[in-house]
Amino acid sequence: MRLEHSSKPGTSVSSKGTIKVVEGSIIHLRLYGQGIDSRIGKMTHFVAVPSDASSLNTSCSEDNQDLHVLPSILALRDTSAVLVVEVKALRKNTHGNKYMMCIKRENGQQLLSDDMLIEVVEDTDHHLPMWLHVSLIAVLIGLSALFSGLNLGLMALDPMELRIVQNCGTENERIYAAQIEPIRRKGNYLLCSLLLGNVLVNASLTILFDSLVNTNSISIAVSTLGIVLLGEIIPQAICSRHGLAVSANTLLITRLVMLLTFPVSYPISKILDCVLGKEMGTVYNREKLMEMLKVTEPYSDLLKEELNIIQGALELRSKTVEHVMTPLVDCFLLSHNAILDFDTMSDIMESGYTRIPVYNKERANIVDMLYIKDLAFVDPDDATPLKTITQFYNHPIHFVLHDTKLDAVLAEFKTGKSHLAVVRKMSVESGHDPVHEVVGVVTLEDVIEEIIKCEILDESDIYTDNRSKRHVSNWRKRDFSAFKGNSSETRVRISPQLLLAAHRFLSTAVSPFSPSVLPEKFLLRLLKYRDVICELKFDEENKKAPQHYLYQRNKVADYFILILQGRVEVEACQENMKFENGPFSYFGVMALGQSCLPCLSDIRSGNLSHLGSSSLHDHHAATSSVSQILPASSLPYLADFTVHALTDLTYIKACAGTPSSCVGGKCPSQTPSAQDPALGHNGGPYFCLSSRMDG
Repeated sequence: MRLEHSSKPGTSVSSKGTIKVVEGSIIHLRLYGQGIDSRIGKMTHFVAVPSDASSLNTSCSEDNQDLHVLPSILALRDTSAVLVVEVKALRKNTHGNKYMMCIKRENGQQLLSDDMLIEVVEDTDHHLPMWLHVSLIAVLIGLSALFSGLNLGLMALDPMELRIVQNCGTENERIYAAQIEPIRRKGNYLLCSLLLGNVLVNASLTILFDSLVNTNSISIAVSTLGIVLLGEIIPQAICSRHGLAVSANTLLITRLVMLLTFPVSYPISKILDCVLGKEMGTVYNREKLMEMLKVTEPYSDLLKEELNIIQGALELRSKTVEHVMTPLVDCFLLSHNAILDFDTMSDIMESGYTRIPVYNKERANIVDMLYIKDLAFVDPDDATPLKTITQFYNHPIHFVLHDTKLDAVLAEFKTGKSHLAVVRKMSVESGHDPVHEVVGVVTLEDVIEEIIKCEILDESDIYTDNRSKRHVSNWRKRDFSAFKGNSSETRVRISPQLLLAAHRFLSTAVSPFSPSVLPEKFLLRLLKYRDVICELKFDEENKKAPQHYLYQRNKVADYFILILQGRVEVEACQENMKFENGPFSYFGVMALGQSCLPCLSDIRSGNLSHLGSSSLHDHHAATSSVSQILPASSLPYLADFTVHALTDLTYIKACAGTPSSCVGGKCPSQTPSAQDPALGHNGGPYFCLSSRMDG
């Protein structure tokens, strides 16, 4: 056997006579022998020779198609002929690449000779250069990483999120989102294109690795490691955090891949659209949104108060009035038959509420509503029945059921009908019709507090929370009961509200009576003493009577006067200027000099057993009706003005003195034996601030 021709270069003959041919070629073999005819092509075939076995032990019965003898015979002679043999490509699972020729004889036996061997070698002509081979692998790994990253980055950005980013993202994020959204809207088409490109690149990578390494196990390991590490893990980790920027900067490549894969990916995407429907993106319901806010709280830039408001607003539809109402037992109510006297008005003021339900007979029978502003023109002295006020204004009562949702109650409150609603609960007894029972009240403030999840406190609130009954930290109870009438105290009867007004005026406007000098409860005790509040009946027939003069110019005055009711005429200065003063004008502040201050410990002790006389006080030439307190001196206080009554008067009169000079309930200078007719009364109305108090 001799090789005469090969369609591919690279054929040779070894020193042992083995013919080497290239895979995938067509070769011409010339055979020499006796009795060769046209049947030689059908009688000849090749068998594989295992590399680890002896060629003599090879059986001709094992036909092999790696070397296929074509039926055409060339240059046929009696002793020679040319066979045309097709050499197939090498297979990776073969045990060797050497083949031996077998020829059938006429007697049925086959000729097998180990010197007629053909070795098929690998074709190296189609292999790429090493530098190009490595470059292609690097490019394909990059494309694999890009497709894998875009698959995660683009598909994770659903259309809803892209719209949100376009409206509230940073400047770069808005630009990126606007560029990506047109492509992202084609969800299934984009997905098919990216996956098809990724699979195509990964398959090509496997082939290139195999041709480079030429070993199955190593090529599998290298390709798997390269694709997983460089083509999947790293790009997906990057795109999971910076998917928006990566997707926007590789948009041109994405469009090119979609165009190249259009014939395959577009039809598949249309089928997916029909089967799965349109992609809506991520949509959160109320529960998921609240849970997302709770989970992301440590990482978001929202303040705790902002999160509370958002959660409170989301929970508004899931909570009922029963969760936020004030139970009826804790509500401040007024009876329908109540009288608006000082006692009732003081109870209303102490409650601190601006809307008060009114009941008839039973607390659960709410029949009217009283607003505090309705009492603006009501005088407690008139003892007006409450029903008169409520019937005049006739405020509507808003009732709600206990299971009403808070959003529905808020909608009712926003209409302006009322900001307070009475909560009723339906109770059903066997054999009777359903009955609505009042269980509490709910206000607009309660609903707002539930939204913002925080208590709203105003200046009149007593409790921070109606359920826990925890008092406001700086809360101070206003007790008006001390101003109610008592026959055993003041000789002159005045209304409790006038007594309250006088007390507040003295403690805030007159320095010697300020809380820093004299505590409010001791001031009230002084005002309720029977000789402090005085009356003067004006005599119309004798207007110049001495008792009409409260002060006279250049005469000693050791007392302080505050006008409560009536009018007086004041004549002051060298020009004898005259003007009128009315209620809550006061005179003789300088008479209450610092001689009174050493007695404050006696006043606080509650000892009122002694009343004293005047002491030495300041003298000033330019004082007016509202005098200033000047530093003490050794001179007595002389009034440089005249105060003359014009009407009946009710006033407070308090004299100054020292503990040693207060005796017998009268100031010594005003005892009956030493009284001055110009000063009016016989000692009774005087009160020494410096005296001891017996309670």
